[in-house]
Amino acid sequence: MLIQSRLVPDPRQTMPDPLRPDPVRQGVADSARLVVVKVGTRVLTGPNGLLDGDRIDMLGRQLDGLLSCQRRVVLVSSGAVGAGMGRMGLSSRPAELAHLQAVAAIGQSCLIEAYERSLRSKNRHAAQVLLVADDLQERTRYLNIRNTLRALLDYGAIPIINENDTVSVEELRTSFGDNDRLAALVTTLLGADLLVLLSDVDGVFDRHPSEPGATRLDTIDRIDARIEGLARDRLGGVSKGGMASKIAAARIATEAGGHCIIASGRDDRVLERIFAGESVGTLFRGRNEPMPAWKRWLGWSADSRGTLIVDDGARTAVVGQGRSLLAAGIRRLDGGFAAGDVVSLAGEDGAPFARGLVNYPDEELRRIVGLKTDSIETVLGYCPYEEVVHRDNLAVIRRDIPNG
Repeated sequence: MLIQSRLVPDPRQTMPDPLRPDPVRQGVADSARLVVVKVGTRVLTGPNGLLDGDRIDMLGRQLDGLLSCQRRVVLVSSGAVGAGMGRMGLSSRPAELAHLQAVAAIGQSCLIEAYERSLRSKNRHAAQVLLVADDLQERTRYLNIRNTLRALLDYGAIPIINENDTVSVEELRTSFGDNDRLAALVTTLLGADLLVLLSDVDGVFDRHPSEPGATRLDTIDRIDARIEGLARDRLGGVSKGGMASKIAAARIATEAGGHCIIASGRDDRVLERIFAGESVGTLFRGRNEPMPAWKRWLGWSADSRGTLIVDDGARTAVVGQGRSLLAAGIRRLDGGFAAGDVVSLAGEDGAPFARGLVNYPDEELRRIVGLKTDSIETVLGYCPYEEVVHRDNLAVIRRDIPNG
């Protein structure tokens, strides 16, 4: 992670005494009955690319501790490519896609074996679940996955989820943002109370952590352009994650109503300390009111078929007042879609801020863009809906105004 800015941190966001339980942190921990933990490649592997068995055992011990406290836990784990590299004696990440997928397949077996070995010694069971983005886009498959994960949790197992790198071509070609986003989507899928992202960096800092005077931000109540500007990803090595993708994942989790903590997975007691209410990593506080399950799917998992570009007034009405989107507030639209498809709502700068089900097909909507509701029947010959996207079928995914 490279830091772009030397912004002076908000005093309310800087570190309190790390050894004294914080009331806010303790409240978050106490209310978290369903937890999603994501652990990154750099945490799980050593410099030689091999899985660090001691680190996995320590993680398994902490996960067992959470289950013993009547919590349910889902683990999203990176590390398959790194584990495969170590098993095959490779010193660098393969460049050719087929070889990269082969290494991931070999490494995945090593990864799940290590988790199962650690958990079995504590009378727990690991359940391997491999997903790709398409699995969460289609509503029926989405619900099937949710039901399966809930059943695994009912059995007391710990689902170990990873990107299915052997078939997920585009994700392997990218350099970051895979399992961080996957963990956030699993959080919304299950309506988890807390997402913990374990990294090799102890949270979000106001500058590079190695620089003198670098300050960790303890609590972030709102993710805006300033917070997003604190991180810029560095490519290279075997890890695809970066601080920017973790902040993006935190935005998803918090907008859906959960909380998120980014902390160092190299702390042997990191989960214990988090659930003891200690000041560990950076806490992103979620909205007070959790988003309904239907809207969580609309907001982040469903496949969007097009984009409606709206004016500032319409954006304010949707985001600030919880109102439906009317034709009068639409400036233009992109893409082809039918009535009932999922579309994105974006500001005039093109940044999406909501998603929902559209009531008109694109060819009809193009004819009524910018019109008041009482003019729709004159143009189309009928007016089946007053709203283009009704608020009951609309999910706000970004409440701040970019660059605003």
